[in-house]
Amino acid sequence: MTARPLPRQGLMSIEAYAPGKSKAPPGVTVHKLSSNETPLGPSPKALAAAEAVMGKLALYPDGGANALRDAIAHKFGLDPARIVCGNGSDELLAMVTNAYMNPGDEGIYCTHGFLVYRIAILAAGGVPVIAPEQDFTADVDAILAAVTPRTKIVYLANPNNPTGTYLPFDEIKRLHAGLPPQVLLVLDAAYAEYVRRNDYAAGLELVMTSENVVMTRTFSKIHGLAALRLGWMVAPEHVVDIVNRIRPPFNVNAAALAAGAAAIADDGHVAQAVSHNDTWLEILTRDLARLGLTVTPSVANFLLVHFPDMPGRTAREADEYLTARGLILRRMEGYGLPHALRLSIGTEEANRLVINALTEFMHAEAPVHA
Repeated sequence: MTARPLPRQGLMSIEAYAPGKSKAPPGVTVHKLSSNETPLGPSPKALAAAEAVMGKLALYPDGGANALRDAIAHKFGLDPARIVCGNGSDELLAMVTNAYMNPGDEGIYCTHGFLVYRIAILAAGGVPVIAPEQDFTADVDAILAAVTPRTKIVYLANPNNPTGTYLPFDEIKRLHAGLPPQVLLVLDAAYAEYVRRNDYAAGLELVMTSENVVMTRTFSKIHGLAALRLGWMVAPEHVVDIVNRIRPPFNVNAAALAAGAAAIADDGHVAQAVSHNDTWLEILTRDLARLGLTVTPSVANFLLVHFPDMPGRTAREADEYLTARGLILRRMEGYGLPHALRLSIGTEEANRLVINALTEFMHAEAPVHA
């Protein structure tokens, strides 16, 4: 007998997800570059749409997210019946996992895959299986080698967070072709809008022509609606049916529904965000490399910056130095990368401040302290 209720077996092995920090010393202007948020903010049209529902907060939102699903379907040429909206793509990943993973089943993700995959697998009673990467990039052969009769789901972020690397669509198709038909392939395309490579595709074609592929997307990144928590997924009809059976009623709030429908239609705002990102991704990559730092090539809106393991130049010391100046980056210990920081592409001001601060940090004659 115990003196209090006990959680389900295995849940205590989950380490709670830790979001990027957002605080600096008092009196210092903060530039938050730790959570991959867009520096342009949301579309003015999305803001206006959200404000328009503020007078109706006593009413439940549309439980089927019909207007939003129609807007997404129109944008991408999809059947709205194959779309599910969620309280962020995290909720959708959790629902898919809960729907298909039994205790003891295995879920595969890559060495530096998004931490939510492991949490979702363990929460469902499953067994996390890590497939090694090559040069911080997912390795199709390693993923396929990790598949066993107990494999239920393969999770792949493309581009990947926190590395910023990606797999060409031909490799995604090769991965899918090598999976048993009963294994679900979940493509997490949270950063798809930022990619400007001819060999990349988010995965819609594969979803529409397969029975075991799901793609998740988010409004938290390029659309600038992170505070409203909004995501969507497209999947085969049988997957949509199962997920909707366990989806909480009214799981997306009215402001998010309205803002999302307006945001998805504002191509001009997305184009501005892409242009800003293209410009600063190149500048930051070049200037940080000139400082002697190793930068993993990225196609997303962030950079994985590697620091030397030497006193006065470590990632931890760089983080302390930057934080003291209001520049908040993301520590990477949780991803097994203690010698790296993840830098989100920020405003022009923030980007220049980071370059200047790291120039001072790396060129100091003696170890630098905050």
